Amino acid sequence: MAPSRQNQAPPYAKDEKVLCFHGDLMYEAKIMEVSVKPGQKPEDAQYRIHYRGWKASWDDWVSQDRIRKFTEDNKQLASQLQAQARIRTQGPKGGKKGVKANGSEMSSARGSEERVAGSSSFGGRGPRRGRDYELENEDNFHSRPSIKLVVPDVLKAMLVDDWENITKNNQLVPLPHPHPVSKILADYAEYETPKRPAGSSHVDILEETLAGLKEYFDKSLGRILLYRFERGQYAEVVKKWNSDDPEYQGKTASDTYGPEHLMRLIVTLPELVAQTNMDQQSVNRLREELIKFCSWLSKNTTEYFVSHYESPTQDYVQKAKE
Repeated sequence: MAPSRQNQAPPYAKDEKVLCFHGDLMYEAKIMEVSVKPGQKPEDAQYRIHYRGWKASWDDWVSQDRIRKFTEDNKQLASQLQAQARIRTQGPKGGKKGVKANGSEMSSARGSEERVAGSSSFGGRGPRRGRDYELENEDNFHSRPSIKLVVPDVLKAMLVDDWENITKNNQLVPLPHPHPVSKILADYAEYETPKRPAGSSHVDILEETLAGLKEYFDKSLGRILLYRFERGQYAEVVKKWNSDDPEYQGKTASDTYGPEHLMRLIVTLPELVAQTNMDQQSVNRLREELIKFCSWLSKNTTEYFVSHYESPTQDYVQKAKE
């Protein structure tokens, strides 16, 4: 018989070296004490944290959701959060087009003139267009939640190549994609889940984030993620989803499209999240999960991104330009 959760040890131990959130940033720390009240679940334990290099007056009692294991991936995340903080305080260097201080570094504005207008929401609040809203004052606008997302350089390069292949070279991503979004998210879950304490809130947040990405991708692909040149291909795919074709029947966008289109969603999220009712804590958690996912994907680009785009027929090209 498995031991009860009350008898299990908390996921972090006394004297363990960890990383701990203080505000939006993570710092190296050491667990000085662990407090578990009688009848309390292990994941509800409280930890007295001492931040390395800080005076003892900064020691703090924190819950599990502020602590992360001292792993290479989490150290990299801490460094990325520090980099984002510098961008917010100093602004982007050089003022290059497409780089934003208050959103993702890779602006989704590139090629936006060719995308179909429209917007969805993460938290259930619909697009502003077509609805009656009073104008927000400046303070309310700047207080809305947003994701400060730094995209790894290799993924930014993929986004630029993707834009050029489609809008300049008149090429298309082959479909169905050999590595669809649903498979990528499942692979990442298989990679990341064992790194988190079993049954912890960290696992729940991971599962919720990946499920949300999949659902949001399915809903937003046809509305905001396609370039004009891809609309004809998308129309054909929709027909196949509703046909008897066993390769497509019953499938969705996340079963058919791959990381090229998923990255378009991710770099658009800072703008979309600002339109939702998400609280800042949820936004911070989403940002952390997206940073980790992008870091993992950037190390596996050769496995998941296609190496060659396909050239459609001249008839397709002509119709796409009409």
